Amino acid sequence: MSKPVVQEDLVEYGFRRTIITITAVLCALLEIVDTTIVNVALNNMRGSLGATLTDVAWVITAYAIANVIVIPMTSWLSQQFGRRNYFAASIIIFTVASFMCGNADNIWELVAFRFIQGLGGGALLVTAQTIITESYPLEKRGMAQAIYGMGVIVGPTLGPPLGGYIVDHFSWPYIFYINVPIGVVATLLTLTFVRSPKYGEKLKANQVDWLGIGLLAAFIGALQYILEHGQQDDWFNDSTISTLAVISFLGLFFFIWRELTYKYPIVNLSVLKDSNLKVGVIMSFIMGFGLYGTTFIVPIYTQSILGWTATDAGLLLVPSSITVAIFMPFIGKMIQNGVPQTYLVALGFLSFFIFTYWMHNIMTPDTGAEHMFWPLIVRGIGLGLLFVPITTLSLSNLKGKSIGEGAAFTGMMRQLGGSFGIAIITTLIARFGQSHRVNLIAHLDPTRVEVQNRLHGLQRGFMSKGFSPDVALQKAYKVLDFGITKQSSVLSYMDIFLYLGLLFLFCIPFILLVKKGKKKVDISEAMH
Repeated sequence: MSKPVVQEDLVEYGFRRTIITITAVLCALLEIVDTTIVNVALNNMRGSLGATLTDVAWVITAYAIANVIVIPMTSWLSQQFGRRNYFAASIIIFTVASFMCGNADNIWELVAFRFIQGLGGGALLVTAQTIITESYPLEKRGMAQAIYGMGVIVGPTLGPPLGGYIVDHFSWPYIFYINVPIGVVATLLTLTFVRSPKYGEKLKANQVDWLGIGLLAAFIGALQYILEHGQQDDWFNDSTISTLAVISFLGLFFFIWRELTYKYPIVNLSVLKDSNLKVGVIMSFIMGFGLYGTTFIVPIYTQSILGWTATDAGLLLVPSSITVAIFMPFIGKMIQNGVPQTYLVALGFLSFFIFTYWMHNIMTPDTGAEHMFWPLIVRGIGLGLLFVPITTLSLSNLKGKSIGEGAAFTGMMRQLGGSFGIAIITTLIARFGQSHRVNLIAHLDPTRVEVQNRLHGLQRGFMSKGFSPDVALQKAYKVLDFGITKQSSVLSYMDIFLYLGLLFLFCIPFILLVKKGKKKVDISEAMH
């Protein structure tokens, strides 16, 4: 094993830095693309593995739970095993689990390997961020965050079109096999180029906070299950959900107590005393809510209401991602030049509000792609303005090892924000849809001339196709009913965009009250 390196020596130049940056971004991308690539393939998996929709949802849930459990522990694990070894081991776990996922014979085998894949994958995110940040000299830190941010934000939108393409042209196991060659290359590059910082004392097995790990897993695991399955199991009317809510609450309560009282905590909660990190953690949560929530709702709307294919639905979000990629380096530069991060974040939330309000106004049962192009570009600008400033603002007052711990908190809250967003949005789509349907049906008075004309027109249409008058009338009612359901769904999507917009608007005054952080973040001694 290479000897520990003194902190300042971790800054790389020229060719080595390029290789390290590419490796780290590639690993972060692998992990994030895998969060969303599966969404498109769920139907095919259901068919070939003979699973129900509830069973197949576990393919997503298992990965998300493992991710969120492992993210807060990455800083500690890097310290235990040395960062390079831990990063390489994570890639290997991820790659092997990907191969096993593709080979799974039944749904529960697939779910088990997805969980293992998530344990490997969660580490890739935060560790990649640390490696990139430490490879750049102090004055280029904003740019380093921007490069990492491009991977994090482009990732979720690359998943669906790539998954759609693979499923349409090959078969679903290939969405996992595609990780294998990339994982092998990334492992070799990591072992050759990435260096470990000088880590503190390692803990003996009996000093490790096993109870803390257990409580963290109970709290996060139960919470993720509740969020993923709440709507379909009717929330707290279901005994499993209610039990898990109690477990999650107690898990959180005792986890906080344990981490504050134990000598070697697995997650250092004292970093949260920093006021900027507190604000950053909340903002990361809201950004995750917006990022994953909109990445989830736009494809659902285009596929279920407009009848698009999975590939087309995924491709719609690509211009938005390209906008982010173009914008990020400029924003990194602006922070370097001393533009206050709080103003950029406020602008980002404002852009998001404009995007959601615009989407709310253009939604119909037959909106075209050309109508959604510019709102989605505004979404890209908003995400660009949020990601880098929130990350640098959160870490602006932290020093040394605390930076790694702070980054793990913002990463975890972004993922949790996404889970909350998707859970709340699915619930609201169903609830709003029902109430709109009731309202629309109340306006359908069969004695009105317009309603009768529409029914007779539809009935005649069906009769001309050879149906008897009675059957034709039944079919006419069905068409009318389908139209109402579709309209009520569109209205519920409109409501969701409006409420999301108000949430972002509500954040602007709070963000402007934050005290200014240092312009540059010293991440040189960070994240052992």
